[in-house]
Amino acid sequence: MYTKVLLPTDGSELANATIHAGIEFARQIDAKVVAVFVASNYQYPIYIDIIPPNTPTEEEYQAAMRSFGASYLETAQTAASQAGVSFEGIVQFNDSAAKEIVYTAQQYGCDLIFMGSHGRSGVGNLLLGSTTTKVLSLCNIPVLVHRT
Repeated sequence: MYTKVLLPTDGSELANATIHAGIEFARQIDAKVVAVFVASNYQYPIYIDIIPPNTPTEEEYQAAMRSFGASYLETAQTAASQAGVSFEGIVQFNDSAAKEIVYTAQQYGCDLIFMGSHGRSGVGNLLLGSTTTKVLSLCNIPVLVHRT
């Protein structure tokens, strides 16, 4: 059936519920798990005359996002460890989370994406979250949408 499942997370409570459900699903089918957090690319402050001295550099921004991502992925790693599921966590950078989720699934040989129906940006879309909808339209592998 499925051997490697991609679990995207944005660190929200809904995403954490989906992570736990996805890991339980992976345990039941004896699949490996790849979890991914997608951070936006660094935005240079180009529309202001004077850059404030407390503006982070690109390296500082990426380090902070990797730290946030690692803390979000820690929930998944703990759950996978407790369930006895093989786990790999990844932090990626892209302004399009949906495109990066699909790309990561391809790069890591995932044969299923297991994601929530809503995340942080899901309020604007009544049926499915906007990232989930975009992944469904871009993806050529199965996507299992977990409704919380």
